[in-house]
Amino acid sequence: QVQLVESGGGLVQAGSSLRLSCAASGLAFNVFDMGWFRQAPGKEREFVAAIVWTLINTYYADSVKGRFTISRDNAKNTVYLQMNSLKPEDTAVYYCAAVVRGGTGLQSDRRYDYWGRGTQVTVSS
Repeated sequence: QVQLVESGGGLVQAGSSLRLSCAASGLAFNVFDMGWFRQAPGKEREFVAAIVWTLINTYYADSVKGRFTISRDNAKNTVYLQMNSLKPEDTAVYYCAAVVRGGTGLQSDRRYDYWGRGTQVTVSS
C-alpha cells in the first residue's frame, strides 16, 4: 500500500537546523507533487512548503520563506525539508503529503491524497 514515512525531527535550540525526510513507497513517486504541512497543539494544520513533479516550481508559506527549503530526490523516492534558523514558533508535528501531478492549490491540505504520520519538531528558547 501507499506509505509516507517522515523522519529527522527532534528537540533543538532556537537558531539551529534540522533536515526532515519523507520516504515514499507504493506509488509512482516521480509523477506526484509533494508537500509539507505542520500542526502545533491547539492549532489547525498549516501549509509549509510544496514541490511539483517537474522539480522546478516550489512554494512556501510566508512564515518560513528564506529559512526552509523543500527538495526531492526521485531516485530515492524521498522529499526533504531543510529547516534553518529555527524558531520556537516552528514547534509542531510535521507531515508530508502527496498528490498526483497536475494539481492546483497545493497550499491546501484538501488537495492531497496521501499523508504520513508525522514527525515531532520542538524548538526551545
